[in-house]
Amino acid sequence: MKRFHVSVNVADLERSTRFYSTLFGSAPTLKKNDYAKWMLEDPRINFSISTSAGRRGISHVGLQTDSMPELAEIQSRLRDAQITAFDQPNAQCCYANSSKTWVRDPDDVAWESFMTHGETTTYGDDLAPRTDSDAAQPAGGESPGACCGG
Repeated sequence: MKRFHVSVNVADLERSTRFYSTLFGSAPTLKKNDYAKWMLEDPRINFSISTSAGRRGISHVGLQTDSMPELAEIQSRLRDAQITAFDQPNAQCCYANSSKTWVRDPDDVAWESFMTHGETTTYGDDLAPRTDSDAAQPAGGESPGACCGG
């Protein structure tokens, strides 16, 4: 089963954590000094906020899978559609170790498809491609070291 993912960059983590905890009726599943995440079942979403990137607002959206075969299915569909994808089989981002694939939609929105293998003690530095033609650039134009497509 897949879970929708939304990542939002915020200015004030504590204020935003209070707001989203009230909205969702739940405390974050994971809380760090620069990051909070809610793994909700209703609606089934992985919603995260972070202060790590310079730009505020939606960072990226995505699909989280429960298994590598589900991730492989998404990757196969993207290849079959000839959509340029950037694979990261060993990404460390958002306090997690994951296998990921990044793409950009026709309006340049970053989409992350991923399967999480475990936790890590650091926020991480995984980078999404800025454009289809430049896989070395971080998403959102932020400086290297930004995580999760910034």
